[in-house]
Amino acid sequence: MRYKLTFVVGLALGYVLGTRAGRERYEQLKKSARQVAQNPAVRNTAESAAQQGREFAGKAYHVVSDKVGDRVPESVAQRVRSLRDRGTDGAARDDWGTSST
Repeated sequence: MRYKLTFVVGLALGYVLGTRAGRERYEQLKKSARQVAQNPAVRNTAESAAQQGREFAGKAYHVVSDKVGDRVPESVAQRVRSLRDRGTDGAARDDWGTSST
């Protein structure tokens, strides 16, 4: 319930501030956000963070797999294997089945 209330309050606050600022300010903020997103340093940092996230997720997967071992029911293990094998289109994938783009 707390999260719903926080979301509604944030939505209302954003609406009020947005209507007061007007379209001109919105366009200015949009242009600034686009410039930041296209900055090579920002893009490199985001790609680096994504790569580190994939590496940590892979390590966590192996740690959990080692600790859980055979305690997972076979039906769940089979479902995980089938999901992992589903995307075999030749693209490089990590342990979670996501592409490493």
